[in-house]
Amino acid sequence: MLLINFYQNYNYNGISKNNLNYVCNKYIYIMVNLEWYRTFKSVYKNGNFSLAAKELFISQPAVSQQIAMLEAHVGYKLFNRKSKGVEPTEYAKLLNNLIIEALDRLENVENGFRTKAFNANKLVSVGISKHLFSSIGNQLISKFDFIDFTYAENDELFNLVDNKKIDFAIVTKKYDTFDTVQSELGKIKQIMISSPDLEIKTIKEEIKKENFTEVENWLNHQKWYNFDARIPHVKLFWLYVFDKKRPSIISNYIIPSEYEMLESLSKNTGISIVWDINVEKHLKEKKIQLVWDSPKMPSTQVFLLCRKNDTLNSVLKNVVEEIKTSFNLG
Repeated sequence: MLLINFYQNYNYNGISKNNLNYVCNKYIYIMVNLEWYRTFKSVYKNGNFSLAAKELFISQPAVSQQIAMLEAHVGYKLFNRKSKGVEPTEYAKLLNNLIIEALDRLENVENGFRTKAFNANKLVSVGISKHLFSSIGNQLISKFDFIDFTYAENDELFNLVDNKKIDFAIVTKKYDTFDTVQSELGKIKQIMISSPDLEIKTIKEEIKKENFTEVENWLNHQKWYNFDARIPHVKLFWLYVFDKKRPSIISNYIIPSEYEMLESLSKNTGISIVWDINVEKHLKEKKIQLVWDSPKMPSTQVFLLCRKNDTLNSVLKNVVEEIKTSFNLG
């Protein structure tokens, strides 16, 4: 019945019943490499070998070779070349109708299985600044069973992803390249905090009055905690808030991890400028105090970066959404 129906549908196109039987028998009884069918589907859809190659992330000669092997198996020419691209033959139209539903269903099952296996079993390599590990890094741990973390900063993290040495990277800089995908997690901001024992009521009143000369003078006399001797956070804060390139403060303590620096500050006396995302828990537990969240200080975008890869990209969206919810970023 199936062959009769196809014969009735395609007889007007000049395909004989014997030829139709031959094509169907080839499809039903010969196990053909699934990649040939995928390539056929892409060429049929795009009408172009080059576009199919880009979609499948393979070379154009590989596409041509797979189509030639499939044609040899079914015994018929499937595409005719035109000035721009290719045109499917009547046999290609028939083959497409025979396989498309089953192929789509199989690809959906395969993609779902790969995504589930990726989530559950794959060792994921993630690059992140050590200063964001205690917040965003710990959230990533709840999304995967196996993670290999690498500490680095923006440009080095990008190079690690681009060179396929790590799967994902958390960066605070936008990279516009063809081979990578970047999704925004949200925004973070630098704020000024102090140890819980410091009396800050008076200085907060001066901040409210915008008496910045008095505020700066007070800050210059405090003990400062920083994670970098070059004090990049402090310099940026002074630039935006005080409109000065070089603050007069002296770093009393250099602790090269923002999390460890916060822990130390909570047990001692002093001032620091940190990412707001890192201090939520400390503020709630009253381990530190918020001194100044200046509206002049701009926010910084945080991105999850990975290279273009079907399996990675399918996971990327879910991870981004979960992290956004967890942190209430943006």
